[in-house]
Amino acid sequence: MLDDDLSVHIREREGVAIIDLVGDLTTFAEEKITGAYNEVSRKGARNILLNFRQNDYINSAGIAILIGVVTEVNRNNQRLAVSGLSQHFQKIFRMVGLAQYIDIYQDEDEAIRGLTAAMA
Repeated sequence: MLDDDLSVHIREREGVAIIDLVGDLTTFAEEKITGAYNEVSRKGARNILLNFRQNDYINSAGIAILIGVVTEVNRNNQRLAVSGLSQHFQKIFRMVGLAQYIDIYQDEDEAIRGLTAAMA
């Protein structure tokens, strides 16, 4: 049974707003993820990293939530990246077209380097 099994933590590193996603990304995650995105946007974030390092499950509703975030990121002229995705989820992101709008990095350090290089 699907459950509200996601916790979201916000932090900042080298000018990048990082949203750590711990748990499963399902329909129950929408309020937490959009709330975190809205919070970092209100604080002026231009570069946002979704860290999936502690995430084991993403279903179609989770993908839909991410598409909504991508739409807002594009509307607000921000840059969005993800890190820590398993190979399986990287493949799914490419298959559904999210990889066209999100930079995918293996880990947080690589993502920070990529996002901060873009700011230079």
